[in-house]
Amino acid sequence: MTYDLNYLVLGSIFIFGYFFGSIPFGLLLTKISGLGDIRKIGSGNIGATNVLRTGNKKIALFTLLLDGGKGAVAIYLITIILPKVFDNNSNMVEFYQCTVAISAVVGHCFPIWLRFKGGKGVATGFGVILSLNLNIGIVALLIWVLIAKVFKISSMSALIAFFLIPIFMFYYETEFIYFLSSLIISLICFVQHRENVKRLINRSEPKI
Repeated sequence: MTYDLNYLVLGSIFIFGYFFGSIPFGLLLTKISGLGDIRKIGSGNIGATNVLRTGNKKIALFTLLLDGGKGAVAIYLITIILPKVFDNNSNMVEFYQCTVAISAVVGHCFPIWLRFKGGKGVATGFGVILSLNLNIGIVALLIWVLIAKVFKISSMSALIAFFLIPIFMFYYETEFIYFLSSLIISLICFVQHRENVKRLINRSEPKI
């Protein structure tokens, strides 16, 4: 009976994280600000990098913060609710934190509202990684900023950062579930960047 309850909670948490992560802030902000449909601009992506192509840096920044924040907020809400459900069982809390982290990124990348065509998971991915392990999240962000500053290629900096995140988790995080969830999130980001990888190999990837 306990396992049935856990599976029920697991499914509920995944759905919660998915719908929370599927809020398309890039699309909403560009439409509200009169910039049009972001899906018809640049790469057609709803993330902050493509929003930046509209020329509105403030809207791009808000998109970045909100896309990252929705993953972090989802984990925060789960962290508050779960101890009451599981009587402060920390292992269960960590497991379900990682579940909502993954589902938030899945929701951002494959939102049901947009026929499962969403963003690439970078901002939301950073948001959940910062929530799971603040130090590793900060280091990954610094790596992203440094590489973006030097090479002016957003996709390259994101791919390198998310390649390193699971490695950092494996060596510096004691809970294996954190490593596993970060690996899954990184794989999702790499899959979403598959066209960018091709352009990087062909040296045709546009710069920021």
